[in-house]
Amino acid sequence: MSYEEGNDSKFVRKVKENPFVPIGMAGFVAIVGHQLYKMKSRGDTKMSVHLIHMRVAAQGFVVGAITVGVLYSMYNQYIRHPKDDHVSEQHK
Repeated sequence: MSYEEGNDSKFVRKVKENPFVPIGMAGFVAIVGHQLYKMKSRGDTKMSVHLIHMRVAAQGFVVGAITVGVLYSMYNQYIRHPKDDHVSEQHK
């Protein structure tokens, strides 16, 4: 019997495996939305400078989320649930 995973359950499974991906996406959308809202009151600042600041802030948040996600994954893999590979190789 083949098991077809629905889109909703697949999304939930992916979020549980990598919780920082949706956090990074949400932060990116929040920063871009906030900066677009602030664009009305940017004053003398040129549009290009404002857009560059928005891009740098959004990319910085995403890179930070990816970095924290990788560190979290490494913590889970090597510290919290270490695999005893050297022990299993000795018993072969």
